Amino acid sequence: MANGAAMATASMASHALQPLLQQQQQQQSALARPWRRQVELCRLAAGRVIIRSQEPVEIRSSQGGGGVGGLDGRYRRTNGAQKSRTSAQASVLGELRSDVVAEVEDLRLQEAGSATGEESSGASNCGLEEVVDGENDERDEESRAVDADAGSSLGDGAISAAALAKEVARRRNFAIISHPDAGKTTLTEKLLLYGGAIHEAGAVKARRDARHATSDWMELEKQRGISITSTALVFESKGYQITLLDTPGHQDFGEDTYRTLAAADNAVMLVDAGKGLEPQTRKLFEVCRMRRLPIFTFINKMDRPALEPLELLDQIEREFGLSTYPVNWPIGSGDRFVGVYYRPQQQVHLFEKGKKHGSQEASVRVLPWGDPSLEDIIDRDLFQQLKEEIELLEELTPPLDMSKIYSGDLSPVYFGSAMNNFGVELFLESFLGYAVQPGSHKSDVGEVEPEYPHFTGFVFKLQANMDPKHRDKVAFVRVCSGQFTKGMKVQVARNGKTLTLTRPQKMFAQDRTTMETGYAGDVIGLNNPNAFCIGDTVYCGPRRTFPGIPSFSPELFSYMRNPNPSKYKQFLKGITELLGEGAVQVLYSVDTGRTDPILAAVGQLQFEVVQYRMQSEYGVETQLEPLSFSVARWVTGGWPALEKVGRIYNCATVKDQWGRPVLLFRNEWNVAQLLSEHASIGELAPYALPPDQTSMK
Repeated sequence: MANGAAMATASMASHALQPLLQQQQQQQSALARPWRRQVELCRLAAGRVIIRSQEPVEIRSSQGGGGVGGLDGRYRRTNGAQKSRTSAQASVLGELRSDVVAEVEDLRLQEAGSATGEESSGASNCGLEEVVDGENDERDEESRAVDADAGSSLGDGAISAAALAKEVARRRNFAIISHPDAGKTTLTEKLLLYGGAIHEAGAVKARRDARHATSDWMELEKQRGISITSTALVFESKGYQITLLDTPGHQDFGEDTYRTLAAADNAVMLVDAGKGLEPQTRKLFEVCRMRRLPIFTFINKMDRPALEPLELLDQIEREFGLSTYPVNWPIGSGDRFVGVYYRPQQQVHLFEKGKKHGSQEASVRVLPWGDPSLEDIIDRDLFQQLKEEIELLEELTPPLDMSKIYSGDLSPVYFGSAMNNFGVELFLESFLGYAVQPGSHKSDVGEVEPEYPHFTGFVFKLQANMDPKHRDKVAFVRVCSGQFTKGMKVQVARNGKTLTLTRPQKMFAQDRTTMETGYAGDVIGLNNPNAFCIGDTVYCGPRRTFPGIPSFSPELFSYMRNPNPSKYKQFLKGITELLGEGAVQVLYSVDTGRTDPILAAVGQLQFEVVQYRMQSEYGVETQLEPLSFSVARWVTGGWPALEKVGRIYNCATVKDQWGRPVLLFRNEWNVAQLLSEHASIGELAPYALPPDQTSMK
């Protein structure tokens, strides 16, 4: 009886204590969760790792007999008013691999952020971290109230309005547009040279020294001497942080250039002095005008036989309807090009051709206009011509109106030679003074000013395999407002997912360095494990969406086949990654028996680049089978609209990567015929945007 009563009493006590024990175990599990990934990382390293917190906690690697099970010690909450989880400060001892150290540091920062009221975070995934809904449910109501009182928001950095405005004011962001062979890549190199970003420029044609342009990092770009893909180059110069967006000049890559211009605040239009305005320059100018970008004109190759300067200005004003203001004026051309007259300061800049073929800064002699020695230095006929043209300019050109520059109605014009560095430094100094700082962007809830306190930005480019050793994927994000900080949490407007950006990078062509902060006008590189699409809006605070970036209507179509079945996995990976970065568009047959993708491009060179990259980056040889179509149209009504019409002729039905119907036609006449015979099909759009997945939930 006594034993039975004792057992009953013990059982009742056990049942009474069980909820308390379960609660204690849950608290310990919740407190230890953020460090589980760190423990796994520590297992990868040889030796011992010590983590110091309120009380010592020892973690041993698997070689030392610990591992995950080696986590010992106590985590405890502080008794402060906030009652948030105590942040353990990690001190990693021993010799760890550099990547392990980086991930441990990221986790330490994330845990420190959770103690100040941010949401708890999960495991790192290639520098991006998806936050699972409800993961921080253990936080008590008092902690939430403290967070709300502090005004904390999802991932926002803390910076005063004055400091934010100061950072924005020193940003300058621009893209260079030109026809192929106008010298765009050379000018880009020389701007980097005079901006102090590089010490020796590597012209594309300098094969004997095995040097190549900094901006042309892809192997095919080096071989052909052309720009194939856009890139961003960020550098500091003269108190400004400059973001130079290098764009392809070839018309087949116009879509990539269009996306890059969406991220630019200013445009530099490069014109060949010997050829004047060319077709691709005209097309890209229209894109700049549509976006109301300030346009600065650099007339290049004045060291070669050139058109008359007044004739070049007349071309720009007559064909573009764009007023011009010559900031400098050339002294001679071709072999007799000796310098420029700089109008704002009434100075003559005389150049001496260097022996390094333009790879280093040119020697410049500056004299005030009116210096008697000018008549002796400059040939008499050139000096007399310069004197007459200066008088003409002063009479005919009105004063420089900055408001017209900012509205895109007036273009400052510069003359020079990028190859020989003549006029490049003068252009850079003047441009930094005239260029507009980052401005507002339209969103679905109104204009977003750069001083808006919450971080916002959009993805304008995706690039795979910038680092061939690691097969990485990078998303280029243009910051539109607020302060970006490493480790902040952002939301993707398209699908509502929350991501932690733990490894942002400052771009300099192929080279990258870790970026701690960013402001409006900056371009940030983010590791992209299939988390982003071109045109995605990322934001903190209240939801807002910037206009998407549409794809061009393709004009060439080809099946891409893999002749080697053993390479199927590599083939599929290559197509998926190149599709993701927008190198080409990919369509698929509605016939389940046809699995080969259909590549859709604007120009033939895009196909060649894809085939080259499939071979060089993924080890897959491919074959192309051209299709006899030249027009693509997206059925905006979707499959229901297509089924309603029934059978249609003179076109092929395929689907895009999102499974939406696309019709392929041989010409525009077939499109008009279909619309006249089947008006009920609705709108046929020449381009498409990624679907808004939030509206599908």
